[in-house]
Amino acid sequence: MNINERVIVALDVADAESAIALVDQLPQVGFWKVGLELFTSTGPKILEVLNSRQKRIFLDLKFHDIPNTVAGACRVAARHGVDLLTIHATAGRDALKAATEAAQEGATQAGVKPPKLIAITLLTSISARQLAFDLKIPLELPEYALEMALLAQETGLDGAVCSPQEVAQLRQTCGNDFLLVCPGVRPNWSDKADQKRSLTPAQAIQAGADYLVIGRPITAASEPELAWKRISEELTAIA
Repeated sequence: MNINERVIVALDVADAESAIALVDQLPQVGFWKVGLELFTSTGPKILEVLNSRQKRIFLDLKFHDIPNTVAGACRVAARHGVDLLTIHATAGRDALKAATEAAQEGATQAGVKPPKLIAITLLTSISARQLAFDLKIPLELPEYALEMALLAQETGLDGAVCSPQEVAQLRQTCGNDFLLVCPGVRPNWSDKADQKRSLTPAQAIQAGADYLVIGRPITAASEPELAWKRISEELTAIA
């Protein structure tokens, strides 16, 4: 895989017009993330736009509900021909199993390739202190992320979302066939914002990430094309 194909740019904007403007401004980007804000604003319309431009799609809606509801959502989402789809590992074993079956069904019904189903281990905005004191989880943060990834792997999911700081341990334990997607990646020259557990793009790839999700360092830059070019050059240097 070309190193540039491993960067997913987050379309974290509020409406279709802003999203399309970004996609047109960065024609060299082949993989885009559609998250809750944009999907709530546009619905499937933005997926149709990206598909029409032959872009790959990471539909990051982080489903978290009872098994029947999660299955229904995954079945519908898979019909849109998206490449990656997220579900919270904490939805539980039954929901994860139902999601994998439903995603296959939905894709088959629509005659499209099924999405890779990716589990959320722990949001990258949550710190070790918050995990312990707010969420009352007695495990250390890296151990908790690993347990969630292993649950996803056991139930047939294709991979997990984790912070760059957990990726080396997950890669070692889950093996090379398990996809690891890292948000919270920040180049040295950009603001860390609300990311608590961050690495640079090059560090995350070297640690074992398959895909990097990068939003504001590119999309909020004064010159997004230049920011994309800088990240591409940094990654190409380690390839």
